[in-house]
Amino acid sequence: MTPTLIFLGLLMATVVWWLVRQSVNVKPWVASAPSGAHQGVGQLATIKVGLGVFLAVATSLFALFVSAYAIRMELSDWRPLPEPNLLWVNTGILFVGSVGLQWAWRAASREQLRGVKQGLVVGGVCAIAFVIGQLIAWRQLNAAGYFITSNPANAFFYLLTSLHAVHLFGGLVAWFKTITRAWAGSEISSVRLGVELCAVYWHFLLVVWLILFGLLLST
Repeated sequence: MTPTLIFLGLLMATVVWWLVRQSVNVKPWVASAPSGAHQGVGQLATIKVGLGVFLAVATSLFALFVSAYAIRMELSDWRPLPEPNLLWVNTGILFVGSVGLQWAWRAASREQLRGVKQGLVVGGVCAIAFVIGQLIAWRQLNAAGYFITSNPANAFFYLLTSLHAVHLFGGLVAWFKTITRAWAGSEISSVRLGVELCAVYWHFLLVVWLILFGLLLST
């Protein structure tokens, strides 16, 4: 359990580093830019810092639940439930989705709108498929008699996986806005930031899921 908490701590440190980098890493040529450009740069930095703050808060939230999980599992009434094999498939789907968003990010930096669209479609479809897969996994557990109120381990399983799914749903809102702009024929410059934020957020969710999945498998 300690390695998991250490990993979450490193993830938190990475988020803080990214936050500081976005807020203080001002390019030398920005100072000589026109006032309108200053406003655009400032708005962009604010959005990125906002995402950094959100990721820091989300990391702290997951760290608290993982700590509670570690403490609660030491009690005698803890009976781990069998993890459905479907979770392995869902993990692969989430990984492919993260790769798709990274693909879209790289395409955006190269002014390739077609690649942006393709990457966004892959990321979104995989995210939706992941959520559907989680719902099926929950139904399988319920059908096998592993209800949320049956055991503390069951409750934590549903809580952690549901919390992750809620964060994924939130990401789908930003994804939908970004892909709508891309398919509407907007300039690549108007969707580049949205693609970048979606990619960073999906990578974050992938890392969090790998930690949670490893935690569930280890008990």
